[in-house]
Amino acid sequence: MPAKNTASRYGWVSLSLHWLMALAVIGMFALGIWMRQLSYYDPWYRDGPSIHKGIGILLFILLVARIGWRSMNIRPSDDPALKAWERITAHLTHYALYALMLALMVAGYLISTADGRPIDVFGLFNVPATLHGLPDQEDIAGEIHEILAWVLILLAGVHALAALKHHFINRDSTLIKMLGRDANNPKP
Repeated sequence: MPAKNTASRYGWVSLSLHWLMALAVIGMFALGIWMRQLSYYDPWYRDGPSIHKGIGILLFILLVARIGWRSMNIRPSDDPALKAWERITAHLTHYALYALMLALMVAGYLISTADGRPIDVFGLFNVPATLHGLPDQEDIAGEIHEILAWVLILLAGVHALAALKHHFINRDSTLIKMLGRDANNPKP
């Protein structure tokens, strides 16, 4: 499988970034929900958020890499059977997913740095608190972060259901390309 995308398939870099980020976003959502029920005396009260923050920073780096990689590569052609509204909706959904992830990560950063402390990323490096001390920064950013997380997970679910619909009902090449197969030769 090529590293770069072709007109009929995604390359392994795009596929890896897509599926790694999909799994990480779902995992981060689950971790965020779980963290909310932790009490002060729970051993994970500090470790859960620390892991969430570290993965969040790494996801931000992956998102920037993914957007950069996407801008430097061709995108495989849409299946010819797609209607115009399906094409437009699919492209707008992808842009919305990128925008939601970016906004979600910025809100998470504003929560984590509200007190002026940097974010420690698994002891590898620190991300400084560049904007902090705003009135109610942690609470406002927290509300935004939670709303965006729910919207992101719902939109990602619709995105996944649409891919399954195209694969099992329409029987087109939409999902086949995201599974690393060539749209012109879908057999492994």
